[in-house]
Amino acid sequence: MKSLVIAEKPSVGRDIARVLGCGKGGNGFLEGKDYVVTWALGHLVELSDPESYGDQWKTWNMETLPMLPEKLDIRVIPKTGKQYQTVKSQLHRADINLIIIATDAGREGELVARWIIRKSGVRKPMKRLWISSVTDRAIRQGFDHLKDAREYDNLYKAAVARAEADWLVGLNATRALTVKHNAQLSCGRVQTPTLAMVAKRESQIRTFQPETYYGLKVRGGGVTWIWKDKHNSTSTFSGETVRKVHQKVSGGTGIVEEIRTKQQKSYAPLLYDLTSLQQDANRMFGFSAKQTSDYMQRLYEHHKALTYPRTDSRYLTADIVETLPERIRSCRFGSYGRICGQLLKSPVKGNKSFVDDKKVSDHHAIIPTEQAVNPGDLEYGERKIYELVVSRFLSVLLPPCEFDQTEVSVSCEGERFVVKGKTIRKRGWQEIRNIQKDAGILPDEDDGDDGRSPDTSGEIRDSMPEFTKGQRISFSECTITEGRTKPPLPFTEATLLAAMENPVKYMEHSSQSLKKTLGETGGLGTVATRGDIIEKLFNSFMIEKKDKYIHLTSKGRQVLELAPQGLTSPELTAKWEQQLADIAKGKAGKKDFEAEIRAYTVDIVKDIAASSKTYRHDNLTRKKCPDCGKLLLEVNHKNGRMLVCQDRECGYRKTLSRITNARCPQCHKKMELSGEGENQRFYCVCGYREKLSAFEKRKKENGGGVSRKDVSRYMNKMKKEAEEPLNNAFASAFAKLKL
Repeated sequence: MKSLVIAEKPSVGRDIARVLGCGKGGNGFLEGKDYVVTWALGHLVELSDPESYGDQWKTWNMETLPMLPEKLDIRVIPKTGKQYQTVKSQLHRADINLIIIATDAGREGELVARWIIRKSGVRKPMKRLWISSVTDRAIRQGFDHLKDAREYDNLYKAAVARAEADWLVGLNATRALTVKHNAQLSCGRVQTPTLAMVAKRESQIRTFQPETYYGLKVRGGGVTWIWKDKHNSTSTFSGETVRKVHQKVSGGTGIVEEIRTKQQKSYAPLLYDLTSLQQDANRMFGFSAKQTSDYMQRLYEHHKALTYPRTDSRYLTADIVETLPERIRSCRFGSYGRICGQLLKSPVKGNKSFVDDKKVSDHHAIIPTEQAVNPGDLEYGERKIYELVVSRFLSVLLPPCEFDQTEVSVSCEGERFVVKGKTIRKRGWQEIRNIQKDAGILPDEDDGDDGRSPDTSGEIRDSMPEFTKGQRISFSECTITEGRTKPPLPFTEATLLAAMENPVKYMEHSSQSLKKTLGETGGLGTVATRGDIIEKLFNSFMIEKKDKYIHLTSKGRQVLELAPQGLTSPELTAKWEQQLADIAKGKAGKKDFEAEIRAYTVDIVKDIAASSKTYRHDNLTRKKCPDCGKLLLEVNHKNGRMLVCQDRECGYRKTLSRITNARCPQCHKKMELSGEGENQRFYCVCGYREKLSAFEKRKKENGGGVSRKDVSRYMNKMKKEAEEPLNNAFASAFAKLKL
């Protein structure tokens, strides 16, 4: 008798097959003496379409809503039906007496396998392979410690509850909005609150009233001294106060009153989870959240260089510590070889700064595997993500940075001025920062909300002259500084991800119990879905990107007005995720959650149907759709501009322009490429224009060699990425809405 192993994707399936000695090739499976390995292609089974439940839901109209089937069925996804039949035939083989679920170790991975098994109708004993990396060693260890699949029954129930809740609420709300306003509109429990946060940020910017603040600095003793008021602040909104201080101290003499030196340490940032990695990749390289997820998935599955990507933990478990030296050795290629050699000279130990079993849920933080990879063999995006993870991994293993912080205070006419000096004693993990600086990849300053930007602790210098207590300092160049408070910056993908992770301040309510709930649930969505949600908002034209900043479109603004209020707040998602977590832990029942969701679905459909609000297209063009004759809409896509048909049932789209990687020779920003054939032309926001043919000639003369074929290949890739559906069971249902 043999065991059947079901992997989530072909690449992982082939790796498992190789380790298990399954070399006999089949059509969609591999076989050996004791095992048969087959695989899904992501989801092979999904929730059935509304149309499958009867004629009443084959047409879209308000009278047949809400759609509440007594029991939600599942169906085989037509596109991947052939592989499903392959898996099903293996499941029903007489010589298979054990099923080993080897899909991704998480809620969605559990759903992938269980739905296939359920749809096939087979009933055989099941085991679970639960691993965080797909190296040969991890696979072998995982098979040595297989779990009883029944231990994950509650995780499966939570996965089904999530999928069914999204089906009931998402499809009903979307269908109700669409037929009510005869427009391609959608809403959902995660995407709509995310949209609301973008709207709230834009409102904060729009209503912001700038104020002028003042400070004072003087030169003396070879350094610049910063004035501090009695509240220890270096700025004030009172210009009169600063002018009075200026009059008192101009040309005066300061007396050194205090010299304080503290020995301090700074510790490396925490290891990466997926969200923090997406944030840094967006700040440093401009990668979208989805791009980072895709690069991570390839590094995990294909190259086996990094551990499981869809994790929300930033710590390791104690059992990983013994594998650290081998993981360090795998990182010796590239920029960090010297650091790796330094670490391996002494025993590698873990400490509570990055090892804590209590802070790890399903998967530990993202770290390198024991399998070496040469960064030079990776594609650009893969290499950058790999180097980010390696740099963070090595940082936590290095000692803290130790430095002396010296603050000198002087007094002049009763006013206090300070200067700070910083002397590094041991660089520690800051060696990694130096390597990143040399490579030019350190992140920009955080896009925070504070619009007041003076240094609140005095000038900080890497070195400064020696001072003694009582020393007299002659002041010169006494200058009043002036600034204006600034509004918060618009969201980037990095800061929007952070807001989704911690959305409390974007809510109308701010009770402590709600904050606790949001903290426990991890905010809006999960680490695995946030990037896809942002991408979906771009693809449905509810948000757009200008430079690196995200802005609400007219469509997005109107959807927030038209959507039921409950769907615009993160509170609903926080509550749902908490309930799903309780189901996964066996603390709550799926039936109670489902009953609540069904009641909520009825309420939101009633709200939409009773609304007197209207939707207005304000981006209509004079061009007619070649398929149905209706006027086309011009929309700004994440990667350019396009024409789309206003009729939701038509679905016609035509690309007008695409943002390319070609840089403007004047301002060095990315240029748009528009037009067709010989008329294709690059455009830049600075006003620069250039024909594609002239661009190709210029690049060739400069040795750049960007050919028409290269540009065409890039454009096809961008088009494919824009049209690519989400890899989950709900994606196909939404795809039919032509969003």
